[in-house]
Formats: sequence, C-alpha cells, structure tokens
Amino acid sequence: MIAKVLGGGCRNCHVLAERVEQAAKELGLEVTIEKVTDIKDIMEYDIMMTPGLVLDEKVVLSGKVPSVAELKELLQ
Repeated sequence: MIAKVLGGGCRNCHVLAERVEQAAKELGLEVTIEKVTDIKDIMEYDIMMTPGLVLDEKVVLSGKVPSVAELKELLQ
C-alpha cells in the first residue's frame, strides 16, 4: 500500500506521517509513506486543507490529524 501525506512540511504533516507508520506497524502492514510537499502536486488531489492523506491514490482525509486507532480503521 502507498500512503501519501499531503502538506508543506508543517508539524501536523509530520505527526500524520508518524501515526500512519505506527498504525501500519501495529496492523502488520507494509506501507510506503510518501510526503508530497509541492503545492502543485497537492492541488491535483483537490483538498482544501492540509494535512491530507491519500491511500492508493484515493483521498481519505484532509485538514486533520486522526488518532492511530482511526488510521488503523482506514488502513484495513
């Protein structure tokens, strides 16, 4: 699975990436995390707020940092 964290490198973007990694590890999933920081690339996903999370090219959230438990639900 490929997880893309969309955002300019803000604190919340880093926290989201860390939580995705933790959730995947707890589930025993192999997830490749890519950080998308270029505004032009972010705009292609049509999100209004960062951070955003894209799983296998589908936007699953934007504008918030969910808990590890919430991320585990999204990853399953």
